[in-house]
Amino acid sequence: MDKEKMIALIRELSQANGAPGFEDEVVRILRRRCEGLGEIREDSLRNLYVRRKENRGNPAVLLDAHTDEVAFMVQHICADGTLKFIPLGGWVPACVSAHPVRVHTSKGYIPGIVASKPPHYMSEAERTAVPKLADMVIDVGAVSKEDAVKNFGVRIGEPVVPDTPFQHLKDHDLLYGKAFDCRIGCAAAVAVLEALEGTVLPADAVGVFTAQEETGIRGARVAANTVKPAAAILFEGSPADDTFSNPETAQTALKKGPMLRHIDAGMITNPRFQRLALTIGEELGIPVQQGVRTGGSTNGAYIHISNQGVPVIVIGLPVRYAHTHCCFTAYQDFEHAVKLAVAVIKRLTPDIIAGF
Repeated sequence: MDKEKMIALIRELSQANGAPGFEDEVVRILRRRCEGLGEIREDSLRNLYVRRKENRGNPAVLLDAHTDEVAFMVQHICADGTLKFIPLGGWVPACVSAHPVRVHTSKGYIPGIVASKPPHYMSEAERTAVPKLADMVIDVGAVSKEDAVKNFGVRIGEPVVPDTPFQHLKDHDLLYGKAFDCRIGCAAAVAVLEALEGTVLPADAVGVFTAQEETGIRGARVAANTVKPAAAILFEGSPADDTFSNPETAQTALKKGPMLRHIDAGMITNPRFQRLALTIGEELGIPVQQGVRTGGSTNGAYIHISNQGVPVIVIGLPVRYAHTHCCFTAYQDFEHAVKLAVAVIKRLTPDIIAGF
């Protein structure tokens, strides 16, 4: 795996605009990078399918990562030119105000700010109030509704994404940016497909980059019914807990390897498949964390109960401050996640899958 080329891909994916339902830019990047790896096609939801050229019609192992990011949508244009908006995905209101965003318009993406009232004008009650998204607006610099529409090109129903420049902090091998949930997973899936190139597998990987995970795992529903996999491996940008949990109980820490979750709010992981992955990690000396999650879910919530039932594991790449404008993730966790996924896929056979 060429590190420089992979970080360049992560940079491009992180900086891409890809609100749920508007993942086109991300899909174009992935389609270009996967060219030559096999048959590529899209569906109307903008799921992107990559069937490897070495595929011999063997049982399919769905290799999934979702392309969308938590974002917003323009709901209303106010008389003063500011924009009311709704969330696309799970936001905490306190993390939204005063942050820069990019608003899609008829003229392309333009900069905006989630407006915040200066403290000079706040009452004591306003200073201590719990913020609500319904009370927030986005300011693109317009001075009236007419100005926003005619001169800025603002339209109702357009997507809005965080505006965060990507950085590779080389001294610490950390990646800083937005949308690592789950663009870091998309890059990992590409790396796995590239690592498997030229290898004929008894259970073949089918790469699927799915849309609209953040708004109800919608793309995965279509993808699972299209691929009809015998098993599935999901990459996810998993929320790290090492900066607010007791170090003894933290289960998703940076630089300690990918996290394999046993349970979350949407799925009890197939224990036999999970144990195989953990055993392979131990055999190869790949650091792996284990999570028992009481909240959150992934595309696995639907995939594992699709068709006749599908054994699923989730390889989570720790992401600090997921579902905010600014995130950290570690490149070494990315490398270990890719190495684990490649090893698991190579080990799978129809008989082993049947035993799950």
